[in-house]
Amino acid sequence: MALPVEQGVPTVVPQEWTHKANAKEVLCDRWWRTGPDSFTVTAPWPEVHGFYLTRHGLYDPLLLDETIRQALPVISHAAYDVPLGHQLIWHDFHWALCPDALAIGETPVGIELRITCSHVTYRGARAAGVSLRVEALHDGVSLGSARTRYGIQSRAVYERLRGRCTDVAAANARALPLPSPAPAVPAGRENFDDVVLCCADSANRWQLRVDTAHPVLFNHPVDHAPDMLLLEAARQAAHTPAHPRPVVVAAMDMVFTRDAELDAPCCLKAETLPDDLVGRARVRVVGHQIGDDVFTSVLTLATVG
Repeated sequence: MALPVEQGVPTVVPQEWTHKANAKEVLCDRWWRTGPDSFTVTAPWPEVHGFYLTRHGLYDPLLLDETIRQALPVISHAAYDVPLGHQLIWHDFHWALCPDALAIGETPVGIELRITCSHVTYRGARAAGVSLRVEALHDGVSLGSARTRYGIQSRAVYERLRGRCTDVAAANARALPLPSPAPAVPAGRENFDDVVLCCADSANRWQLRVDTAHPVLFNHPVDHAPDMLLLEAARQAAHTPAHPRPVVVAAMDMVFTRDAELDAPCCLKAETLPDDLVGRARVRVVGHQIGDDVFTSVLTLATVG
């Protein structure tokens, strides 16, 4: 059962609500209700993060993505009576931000997520699907916005749908051997261990590199490639020599079609799209595995001044 919380009273977020096994990776710290289906979640960002690195004097845009990702289970458990152990299934994720708002200042950044939920479907007393919009602010100034839809499944339903793949230990034992990474700098990375692509047969094609021992992307054992790994893969695939650098991802439209399994190659293909209305580069990245698309993502890249 969700804990009873008075409207407007900030409450500490329990670590287990963020679905992070490592306490050092927890970003969300407090939440409170602001309306029947509206909430605020706060997140004091770390000055330095081991994976979501500061570059070009900016915080990593995907640090905002991870903050929002953690907020989804927080709101589900706290406000919609979703028990621990239920699975959250991301359907789509669309976000945009102002890169200038990511500039690193002299004091640590505290993020405030103002969340409004809609189209909440129920199975019995608990939520089975939620759409939400997020406004992210820093010191009252808009950082960016996002909208997403996710489903919620009990463990029994999830196991029935996933079949043999729900055995986490067996899925990890079947995982493909870890291939050599693509060059780090073209992928927008400084550390080879954080490159999630390996080279394929052409300049705009890659294979997903799934390191199940990665301390951030695989914070705890799972039976498929985590969605944050797919977001990072799309980001790295969009950093190609065809686009000006340095660049930062300013927007992403991500649609998740199915889970990416650990025991089969997942191929990524990047395609340059026409620039947006203000002249920013756009790239479509599609992940494909075992005859089906896993995800489709359109990224907008802003040149760093």
